[in-house]
Amino acid sequence: MLRRLFFLIPDTDHAQMVVDGLIANGVPRRRIHATGHGVDLGSLPQATERQKKDTAFRLEWFIWNTNLTLFFIALIVFIASLVLGSVFSATVSLVVMLLTFLAGEQFAVKVPDVHLTEFTDALAHGEILLMVDVPVKRVAEVEAYVHSRHPEAATGGVSWTIGALEI
Repeated sequence: MLRRLFFLIPDTDHAQMVVDGLIANGVPRRRIHATGHGVDLGSLPQATERQKKDTAFRLEWFIWNTNLTLFFIALIVFIASLVLGSVFSATVSLVVMLLTFLAGEQFAVKVPDVHLTEFTDALAHGEILLMVDVPVKRVAEVEAYVHSRHPEAATGGVSWTIGALEI
């Protein structure tokens, strides 16, 4: 799983300089995605439709709600098991509840979470959003590079992405 860094850039010229610098620093062009509303992006690497529609948010929402549903089903089974005196069913439902709790805790605490809806106002004002997908170990390096060389770029946060799914 890669981390997606978000940078708001005021215009296409500055965005192109940031992209060129990132490519020169070893970030593959296929891992850089630009989007903007009503802005000519020129030769900037375009975001896919899945990235523009924030498919990751929908996937995240589905996984989270599935996890909650499993937890509450296991809770109901646990209560019913106690009433009926079934130790095996109570144990299995407790294990399921524990696993869904741990998965939810990891998801809520460990996975960074930024979505395109947070950039709606900036994009409406003609700014360009660069989404840069890098391995976890390069997050600080890429952020430091952009901050030191391109002070006009505003950091928008970090999220997760799965490169193979192009989301």
